Amino acid sequence: MNALTCFKSYDVRGKVPQELNEDTAYKIGFAYVKQQQANIVAVGYDIRLTSHSLCDSLAKGIMDAGADVMHIGQCGTEEIYFAAFNEKVDGGIVVTASHNPKNYNGMKFVGKGALPISGDTGLLEIKALAEGNNFTPNNLVGCPTYIDTSPQYIEHLLSYINVATLPKLKIVVNAGNGGAGKIIDLLEPHLPFEFIKIQHEPDGNFPNGVPNPLLEENRLTTQQAIIEHKADMGIAWDGDFDRCFFFDEKGEFIEGYYLVGLLAKTLLQHNPGGKIVYDPRLYWNTIDIVEQAGGVPVKSKTGHAFIKEKMRAENAIYGGEMSAHHYFKEFAYCDNGNIPWLLICELMGVTGKPISSLVSERQALFPCSGEINLRVGDANLILTELEKHYADQVSEYDRTDGLGMTFDNWRFNVRMSNTEPLLRINIESRADTPLMKTKTQEVLDFIHALND
Repeated sequence: MNALTCFKSYDVRGKVPQELNEDTAYKIGFAYVKQQQANIVAVGYDIRLTSHSLCDSLAKGIMDAGADVMHIGQCGTEEIYFAAFNEKVDGGIVVTASHNPKNYNGMKFVGKGALPISGDTGLLEIKALAEGNNFTPNNLVGCPTYIDTSPQYIEHLLSYINVATLPKLKIVVNAGNGGAGKIIDLLEPHLPFEFIKIQHEPDGNFPNGVPNPLLEENRLTTQQAIIEHKADMGIAWDGDFDRCFFFDEKGEFIEGYYLVGLLAKTLLQHNPGGKIVYDPRLYWNTIDIVEQAGGVPVKSKTGHAFIKEKMRAENAIYGGEMSAHHYFKEFAYCDNGNIPWLLICELMGVTGKPISSLVSERQALFPCSGEINLRVGDANLILTELEKHYADQVSEYDRTDGLGMTFDNWRFNVRMSNTEPLLRINIESRADTPLMKTKTQEVLDFIHALND
């Protein structure tokens, strides 16, 4: 048995061809059918140079295992989610490595109804089957069907908004040479927006760098275009466009945390009393907005599998992570990178306020550090010592995910990364930016001293 190192906690990711290649893709497709007992599986692929061939091998494995394939072609992760709950299929797999380096590729999996498949819900079993040596084709080999789900998908996206209430906006859109441009082009005839399109064409060579707007160096092009064109806002996506990132009319990058509150507010207007799921890194602003809007805030552990599980259990209308993953009940509780910006545009129309105003009010009330990542030697030791150091000041503990400690007018969350030897640090205060900055430096100095 050859161990497959490309399997991670929630998905498959690895270097091509060393860790992921056509042979591996075939085995994964075969194993998926056996584990899920699937009869028909939706597949698609992102814009990476190796994605099409990997998807073809994946499809062959699915068909040799006896299942039919519904092939939707080049797509974003959210389009596979949509196919999985909108079409008569037993699940879906998209070949994508999102914002990973150019020489990587991967896969994301969902089951019937777009239920997440992760380490706790079948992924380890798929891995074990793919590592085995039982790949004899079924007596009845499956057949492929090629289908364009785009028209239905665009119709679905437009169902979240009242187009009549949308303001006429000039919007810079930056696909980062990933796949988001196609969706913008299809939405454009239905919307009263003027789009300034940059890095719009899909190109797996990534001539402008890997599409990851969280990297500051990747934001400059969007910011410059906003200022040059006097745009009302800017939106940028990662490669498989399941996350979108916002810039205001001044070109300022907007911390993802504040979008969670804004999206909760606009959705609660249509769903009074609804439940909103949030992650434990930063949440004072979210709780404040949700309660003001008559909603019910519900805390969840960080990570898409946990958020989706909590949303289903609570019948929540929306879930948001500060990492720019936004989940919607009407989207089978999955994350989506286009519904958020459509809803924010609608909110701008309803309130008559620019996005900078919507955000600045909340930033002043609940200033935050943003997520700070530190590479450390012994993360457990640091968490233990942090807890001891602040024990005589703490008013409330939160162990939902990592270590959360609340004090009179500020709080922090420090957690270990699931995938890297990193500590992720988040700090916020109540209407006191100097205090937030002071405490951020204080916590960082304490961790640095332990890590030296």
